[in-house]
Amino acid sequence: MTADTNKPLDFLWFLPTSGDGPYLGSEIGHRPVTNTYLRDVALAADRLGYFGVLVPTGRQMEDPWITAASLIPQTRNLRFLLALRPGVTSPALLARQAATLDRLSEGRLLINVVAGGAPQELAGDGLFLSHDERYEHAGEFLTILRGLFQGETVDHDGKHLKVEGGKLLFPPVQRPYPPLYFGGSSPAAHQLAAEQLDAYLTWAEPPEQVKEKIEDVKARAAKLGRTLRYGLRLHLIVRETEAEAWAAADRLISHLSDETIAEAQRRFREESDAEGQHRMAALHGGRRDALEISPNLWAGVGLVRGGAGTALVGDPKTVAARLREYQDLGIDTIVASGYPHLEEAYRVAELLFPELGLGAHGQSGARPTRGVYFTPHNGNVSNEGFPLAASAS
Repeated sequence: MTADTNKPLDFLWFLPTSGDGPYLGSEIGHRPVTNTYLRDVALAADRLGYFGVLVPTGRQMEDPWITAASLIPQTRNLRFLLALRPGVTSPALLARQAATLDRLSEGRLLINVVAGGAPQELAGDGLFLSHDERYEHAGEFLTILRGLFQGETVDHDGKHLKVEGGKLLFPPVQRPYPPLYFGGSSPAAHQLAAEQLDAYLTWAEPPEQVKEKIEDVKARAAKLGRTLRYGLRLHLIVRETEAEAWAAADRLISHLSDETIAEAQRRFREESDAEGQHRMAALHGGRRDALEISPNLWAGVGLVRGGAGTALVGDPKTVAARLREYQDLGIDTIVASGYPHLEEAYRVAELLFPELGLGAHGQSGARPTRGVYFTPHNGNVSNEGFPLAASAS
């Protein structure tokens, strides 16, 4: 199939809220998390024209919502894709926080729903649900959240959550609500995506495996009369030549010991019940000599990093061609990262964006229209002053 270079593509970057550096699994050159450094990365992404940035969640990371609140006033066009764990907050509280952030950022909020995670970490946050129960809970959470966002008075009495007379008095700018992104590889995850989400994200596996996942979600959604957008989460190592790119990939893991790799792989096997994490680990089996798992798709990041563990490696034309192969499967959103994130944001924008037809703008969507915000009157909410904002749908 020939790639359509006119297909829309939203290109997001990543905020390293757990620290950054030029080597995986090493303290050499480590950059600790500071607001100054995160601001540098966000400002670079904003200036370079990235559609937005993903801000992750986890106990080893700074809180994504507070991080974004500190950076939104310093950026102009950058959207913030913020991780949300449904099990550790209430839908009504999250609806108010999200609506506030969406209004104060003038429609720059995107939400990434994270229902999975390591049971040990979730237990530390007070969440004691099995794998499939977490997706049941997330389904109830999203039912309530979407109702609140759309101005409904919500009454819900479910297996996991109960709300009586829930109401959001100050709705978000974006209609019907800030776009909801989501990733997961299990049948429960695919069903939840089909039922409630706007965009399904997958980690970068070989194209044939990504195709299977997209087709499953698409078929489930079609049965419900719904359509979704699809995105790819991956790392990028782009250099002017193939040789330079592969040398950079080798340098990235050059300080990893066999013991460090073995311990990381043990943790992934024993401490995570996420099917996506198990799929990532299976791509390379912890072996250094089996890392190119598909043309230009390199699994070296996943030797020690949880979550997205693959990178496209190569010169700009080659990497662009590989991304077009994923676009042919239905992908229209790229959520990328690279080490260190500040320098790599520039490399990707300067080398890869022109090959993707993005020029100086890593986005295809329009900026939300700015308008006058409403004020409540006698307890009744009027939203006549709200613009209809462009969303990621």
